[in-house]
Amino acid sequence: MKKTIAKIIGLVCMIGLLAGSLMACGGSSSGDDASGSGEDLSGKITIAGSTSMEKVCNALSESFMEKYPNVTVTSEFTGSSAGLESLASGSVDIGNASRSLSKDEADTGAVENVIAIDGIGVITDKDNKIENLTSEELAKIYTGEIKNWKELGQKEEDIVVVGREAGSGTRDAFEELLDIADKCDYVQELDSTGAVLAKVSSTPGAIGYVSLDVVDDTVNLVQLNGVEAVEKNIISGDYVLSRPFVMATKGEISEQSDLVKAWFDYINSDEGQQVIAGQGLFLPQK
Repeated sequence: MKKTIAKIIGLVCMIGLLAGSLMACGGSSSGDDASGSGEDLSGKITIAGSTSMEKVCNALSESFMEKYPNVTVTSEFTGSSAGLESLASGSVDIGNASRSLSKDEADTGAVENVIAIDGIGVITDKDNKIENLTSEELAKIYTGEIKNWKELGQKEEDIVVVGREAGSGTRDAFEELLDIADKCDYVQELDSTGAVLAKVSSTPGAIGYVSLDVVDDTVNLVQLNGVEAVEKNIISGDYVLSRPFVMATKGEISEQSDLVKAWFDYINSDEGQQVIAGQGLFLPQK
């Protein structure tokens, strides 16, 4: 009888040990799944640069942090050149630039990762009736050769030439595309896209340039060379003022931290691409 009881107790113990082993295996599998889904991803990503990229950068950050709640993404919108300088110094993980990188910037080890294509919109105040400008006319306005709207068939009114500050990616792209770099005669230089929009909308005779994704009904959007600033014309290159939105890294993406790799994986995912398109930007050809 005692031997039988001992055998039963031994059998129960063996069953208990076997069940515990199976549960441990099951727990390990669950942990692997969590790691694979990125639920355990944690840390901080730092970004600095283009003010034109503020909307899309904030939208991506919010969506990314919802997906990875243990990750914090911080962004400073200091201008393209300043952002790339921060990247070169190692003070941020990513430098945003609303233009292509210069040779000097590439020589610091910065790698150009294009996340979107943006158009630069030419805007006037609402009372201005001009609908179209040629590239030559626009260049002459910004270099001071054309100073009054009367010269372009509009009412007599001084042209108030508004633009971005030196170091702005929007300004660099605008001047480079029109071949007027370092030749512009600005009445006012402002330090953000929003400031240009507000200034033009409230100033009679004003003209300015901004990222297309911020254009609203407070200003008029002008055609260039008879071409509208719409997606098909920007992607085809028929609209002359288009530029890349770059999230530069120091070295290739494959050389970055797991956090930064996850950031770019998200940007290139269907979800990330929807966020970018939702900001009125155009996706680069893969």
